[in-house]
Amino acid sequence: MFMVTLSQGGFHMRRPRRLFRSALFSLALAGLSAPALAQTYPERPINMLVPFAAGGTSDVIARVIGEQMGKHLGKAIVNENVAGAGGVIALTRAANAAPDGYTILIGNTGTNAASYVLSPDVKYTPDSFIAVGLIAKTAPVLAIRNDFPAKTLAEFVAYAKANPGKTNLGHAGVGSSNYLICKNFIAASQTQVTLVSYRGAGPALNDLLGGHVDGVCDAATSVAPSIQTGKVRGLAVAARRKLEILPDTPTSAEAGLPAFQQEGWNAIFTPAKTPQAVIDRLNAALRASLADPAVRKRFEELGSTPADESEMTGAHVQQLVVGDIARYKILLATKD
Repeated sequence: MFMVTLSQGGFHMRRPRRLFRSALFSLALAGLSAPALAQTYPERPINMLVPFAAGGTSDVIARVIGEQMGKHLGKAIVNENVAGAGGVIALTRAANAAPDGYTILIGNTGTNAASYVLSPDVKYTPDSFIAVGLIAKTAPVLAIRNDFPAKTLAEFVAYAKANPGKTNLGHAGVGSSNYLICKNFIAASQTQVTLVSYRGAGPALNDLLGGHVDGVCDAATSVAPSIQTGKVRGLAVAARRKLEILPDTPTSAEAGLPAFQQEGWNAIFTPAKTPQAVIDRLNAALRASLADPAVRKRFEELGSTPADESEMTGAHVQQLVVGDIARYKILLATKD
């Protein structure tokens, strides 16, 4: 755009100073080096999308890691619960967010792997996100209400087989990691169990405490406190080793169902095309946070295993995503 002025010599064209300054500013941004960007980022708080309601595993882990990463970044990470559709709503929003590092996502095996199998028409793909690094691995737990007729996993399986379709289990929504725990249990036990979908693990657990469902498929991170206080009964941990925080809850193998095995995980993702300098800055904050003994202890108290050095890379998370998508294409051949 030019402005035209009349002078004694005729017409004279001049460029407004504002546009000139704007052009210089754009050139400066384009030439900003990665080290300079890493030094200036972040300049304001970062929004972390949590795909489920408050109180569940992803929410608890997001709060712990978000608070610590914020300290290392020098700006707060604000958690926003965006529940619904097993994480699809949150991931759609994350995929469409500006790739500037100010919108990040905490994802898991359900939201970032199984969702592509369960909802092939979603408006994003695995390539819509960049993995920053793994936060922690989680231990699946099957828990039931205290007044349920069965008291052990073997008794629960026998009851479910004798009463096909009459036993129900709550989970955090179709496509969530807790839904996958339920599907793994059904496949391993060869039972017909009715699955009840919620907008997160917190609401599902609340209904279990209220006696509205027979049990829940959850991770120790969120359900362990209720088991420890005797409010619900833990039937089994679907892991190879017992959890120190749940000494009275056997592993699935100890309980007689060794095929019931699953390891969950939580990781941080950003929208595709986020600058590498921003990814590196977030990864450095993640590593610094998980190097803190107090943070690692907190995760262990929650029944989660903090990621080790080799797992805190985007490449490692990408391998998990690819492997889980292939696995769930088999497990989720039929949808509830």
